[in-house]
Amino acid sequence: MISVDIDQLYTWINAFLWPFFRILALLGTAPLLGESSIPTRVKVGFAAIIAVAIAPTLAPMPAVPTASFAGIWIAVQQVFIGMALGLTMRIVFAAVQTAGEFIGLQMGLSFASFFDPATGANTAVLSRLMNVVAMLVFMALNGHLLMLGTFAHSFDILPIRMGALDPNGWGVLFEWSSQVMVSGMLLALPLIIVLLTINLSLGILNRTAQQLSVFAVGFPISLLVGLTLLAIVLPQTTPFLSRLFDAGYASMARLVQALAGA
Repeated sequence: MISVDIDQLYTWINAFLWPFFRILALLGTAPLLGESSIPTRVKVGFAAIIAVAIAPTLAPMPAVPTASFAGIWIAVQQVFIGMALGLTMRIVFAAVQTAGEFIGLQMGLSFASFFDPATGANTAVLSRLMNVVAMLVFMALNGHLLMLGTFAHSFDILPIRMGALDPNGWGVLFEWSSQVMVSGMLLALPLIIVLLTINLSLGILNRTAQQLSVFAVGFPISLLVGLTLLAIVLPQTTPFLSRLFDAGYASMARLVQALAGA
């Protein structure tokens, strides 16, 4: 007759439940896997499958009852860790969307926006376009698999344990968030320089030939040049996006090490 005591039952539950919380928090915030278009049941089921797959490879869990205050605190920590790792990669795509905002502003398309279910707000057309391109490049480079591999390695660097997380780890996330503006500006810089030069030239032309309306001529010229440059530059952004993705994976590893106090 097989007998199971309460300590064994807690061990089995914790071996699945605590990794499941970290994985589900990642899937709720990470790009591509955490999009609102993916049903919640699919995310929960996918997180459960991953938790079952990696649970046997993890270090022994703390001998803590699941429903105790200590067990709940460990679960909350796993949620924070998963959300932080997901937001680290989300910042990469936020930088791409910021580049689209900059380019659209220079082209005169800042008013062309529509509701984006992924962000829950109005998003510029170019931001949405560049975000879709970045996601396609992300999948083409197996970025979703590399992200999951880096996340799985986080259980080795920062195992599930008792105790508080190192608060210096959150500083890594705040420091990495500066890439939203820096990388976004670098990605949009070629088009911004050309479009800014055209706008400056049109301003000088308006001062020399005042009968020529800039509003009637400038907008079509800026739009036509911007779309032409976008068609030339956008296919060449793969190396930049690849380096940005690699920096995101490295930031995930640095975040986990900082949270672990390493």
